Amino acid sequence: MSHPVTQHKTPLSGHWFIIGAALLWGTTGTSQAFAPQGYDPMVIGALRLLIGGIALLLLVIKSGEIGDIRDWFSLPILMAAIFTASYQLCFFAAVAKTGVAVGTIVGIGSAPIAGGLLGLIFRGEKPGRRWLLATLLAIIGCTLLSFSGGDIAIDPVGIFLALGAGVSYAAYTLMIKGLLEKQSPNAIMTAVVCIGALLLSPFLFNADVNWLLQPRTIGVALHLGIATMALSYWLFARGLKTIQVGTAVTLSLAEPMTAATLGILVLGEQLNPQAFFGISLIFAGLLILVTKGRTPAGATA
Repeated sequence: MSHPVTQHKTPLSGHWFIIGAALLWGTTGTSQAFAPQGYDPMVIGALRLLIGGIALLLLVIKSGEIGDIRDWFSLPILMAAIFTASYQLCFFAAVAKTGVAVGTIVGIGSAPIAGGLLGLIFRGEKPGRRWLLATLLAIIGCTLLSFSGGDIAIDPVGIFLALGAGVSYAAYTLMIKGLLEKQSPNAIMTAVVCIGALLLSPFLFNADVNWLLQPRTIGVALHLGIATMALSYWLFARGLKTIQVGTAVTLSLAEPMTAATLGILVLGEQLNPQAFFGISLIFAGLLILVTKGRTPAGATA
């Protein structure tokens, strides 16, 4: 590369972009807590993609990055959109089957492992000992955090769906990583989110119109679509350009840490010693990846 100074700085800035995206994703649960009683999580997920897709579409139209619409239907983009939609469906279904605790730890906890393996197999990315230690700490932290409430239910189908969610997220990250090497981040994310929204649009057909038109529903949907989808995916794409798939997925574990913290600060949930220790371990894992110092030329984190 002809710019050695940028080589040292870019990977670290990429870490912060991913963490920024994960922090926004971590507001999803708190936001849904403000939705009206009896809301349909599948409808919320579909609305999230729809509003996010519209916001990103307006962005690329304004910036002139929309490109050729025919490029939107390439196999990698279609696969990334399918994985985006399948993550939504698998995760929501897993939580419904086996509870929030088990669904969250299996879904989110399996993603870094799947991401590291997929990056190694398909891209030859060697995660390294630092990633292994950070991932181990973060997964243990997620486990403690998820089980701190004591509400544990094991359902084989739910476990399978949660694993499907984790693998879907890792596979989506892998597909996006390859696309970013050839196309504009904004155009890629717009195509993926819009197609994902189309895939989930049937869930909107049977939605209760009166429920959808309530001010609280509109507020929650706008936050989920603009903040936790459009803006977070914009950040995620920029971060993923400079770091490995496995590292990106591990950094995304800032999401459950943020969700737990907001639950305490905003929703008044109690923080017991186990939950506190879990948050601390996740934070320590993220810190290991973020404060790694200078990256040797030609290497990525």
